[in-house]
Amino acid sequence: MKRVSAVAFAMVLAVIAAACGSNSTSPTAVSSIAISGTAPGVGGTAQFTATATMSNGTTQDVTGLSAWTSSNTAAATVSGTGLVVGVGAGGTVVTATYLSVSGTDSITIPAS
Repeated sequence: MKRVSAVAFAMVLAVIAAACGSNSTSPTAVSSIAISGTAPGVGGTAQFTATATMSNGTTQDVTGLSAWTSSNTAAATVSGTGLVVGVGAGGTVVTATYLSVSGTDSITIPAS
């Protein structure tokens, strides 16, 4: 009788394990980052956004999750939330990086 109970218990465990483990999912990787926004004038501000396209084709707003930089801080600075501040006339490249994937946008700050 104990052997029958042990076999039944093993079968139930096998069914549960199969049901739980049959649908494995892996995290979706970031394929690309797109940046959008309009360059502010000198002394002005503009909110830029970063959108990640995932390997499964979906998109996700990652503006607040990205690291933001400006290549020319004499022309514009950018905050950690994507707010671009026009400092002086000139060009700069705004970059947003999320999970080691970067997107860029070349902008020109017009003279006042």
